[in-house]
Amino acid sequence: MKATAVAHPIEGLVKYHGMSDHELRYPYHDSISVCTAPSRTRTTVEFEDREADRYVVDGETVEGQGAERIRSVVDRVRELADEDRRVRMESESNFPTNIGFGSSASGFAALAVAACGAAGLDLDHPSMSAIARRGSASAARSVTGAFSDLSAGHNDEDCRSHRLETELETELRIVGCEVPAFKHTQAAHDEAEESHMFEARLAHVHEQLQTMRDALRGGDFHRAFELAEQDSLSLAATTMTGPAGWVYWQPETLEIFETVRDLREEGVDAYYSTDTGASVYVNTTREDVDRVQAAIDDLGVPTRVWEVGGPARIVDDPLF
Repeated sequence: MKATAVAHPIEGLVKYHGMSDHELRYPYHDSISVCTAPSRTRTTVEFEDREADRYVVDGETVEGQGAERIRSVVDRVRELADEDRRVRMESESNFPTNIGFGSSASGFAALAVAACGAAGLDLDHPSMSAIARRGSASAARSVTGAFSDLSAGHNDEDCRSHRLETELETELRIVGCEVPAFKHTQAAHDEAEESHMFEARLAHVHEQLQTMRDALRGGDFHRAFELAEQDSLSLAATTMTGPAGWVYWQPETLEIFETVRDLREEGVDAYYSTDTGASVYVNTTREDVDRVQAAIDDLGVPTRVWEVGGPARIVDDPLF
């Protein structure tokens, strides 16, 4: 009754913002992302006879709201498996967390897949994505991996993720630009509807989603990542105009934006993207990745290069 899983974090391409149901984490609209590798979260789950669940993330015991989110995933697995024993869970990531690099996605995806494995549930990836979604909607897309599309809905059959096939899986390179600044993603989602920009975002996001799907199916790099760049600005406009006025970007974030625009004027295939955080993804190609990374390194910003990562999976490498 023990299993270990790994999952890759995600870069949001057409991002969701706000939830119609905060407990079951149903987003208002579909969303599309791509997994980034070799960054990954590794999680071991064991069902055992103990007095209470124990959750440890990167060496720290998790309590409060974080523990409640973990428990929402674990309890769903217990329900499906008719399992009433407590859980010991340990998890670690090999990349910086909580700075805008999609760590909650990989964390809850690895948890869901490991918990299903430990409980003996034989589920496909879309079914496990509906379980992971209870911890983080983005985690659903981390479960199915690569380029994935999370459908909005009001039940587990409808609100789940599926993979989008595209030839861009082999062409894409992502330069992760690390700008450490603590972010409040949950708080931004909680107040999303209170922004006067929220309805405007909902009005145009469905067209963006269809355009992104068409671009990915057609292998149109420029259209796909130009759209991801535009969506980043749309998301930021909504978060910045909420009651708390969340402004995640730092001076380094804006420097990266300008550097990417300058590179494009020089004929380099590069587009920036951000989630709710100050760190930046620069989407580029195998041909241009070295030039892009060098330009960002010249700014003094730490970088790492990612390729497209696959779905969450069980591995034989337990943490305990």
